[in-house]
Amino acid sequence: MPAFARQRPFGFLLLVTGVVGFIASGILVLERLELYKDSGHTTSCDINPWVSCGRVMKTWQSELFGFPNPLIGIAAFAVIITIAMAILSGARFSRWYWFGLQTGVTLGMVFVAWLWSQALFEIYILCLYCMIVWAAMIPMFILLTVRNMAHRVIKVPAGLARAASELAWTLVAVVYVGVAASVFLRFFNAFLGA
Repeated sequence: MPAFARQRPFGFLLLVTGVVGFIASGILVLERLELYKDSGHTTSCDINPWVSCGRVMKTWQSELFGFPNPLIGIAAFAVIITIAMAILSGARFSRWYWFGLQTGVTLGMVFVAWLWSQALFEIYILCLYCMIVWAAMIPMFILLTVRNMAHRVIKVPAGLARAASELAWTLVAVVYVGVAASVFLRFFNAFLGA
């Protein structure tokens, strides 16, 4: 059993990623409310033409379901924080509960991947706080998946579960590098000042 997949370390991991995601989502909601009050408001992450939460918030992708996407983040990360606190308090959950958590986090990761693709290839603008949410979701998704493999919530061959457990943090690092590289390559001209 990898150390991070044990009860308390995993609860702490969920707590940290949940709090980071919750704070970033909360800031986005507050900035969105300011934009509702004043359409000329400059958000705290309007850094340049390529990094601008305010400009991203004016796209249809920022309200995919008819309301600001960060509201989903606030609700979802609040659930994660609650689960983390329960785990740290000694709660033990059944397999179906972990499977439900895996389903929710997987859907969240799919949504984040879609938002990443939209930011890079459709909108061509980055949102700093959105990227913080991406940074929280990546380890949450990968480590939850590996934890669930190790605990047999997700039934895979023992060798695969063992390999995933050994490579879990490497997978997180590889995804971080991949996302950073995609941002760098897509915004290469912006980084060069061209």
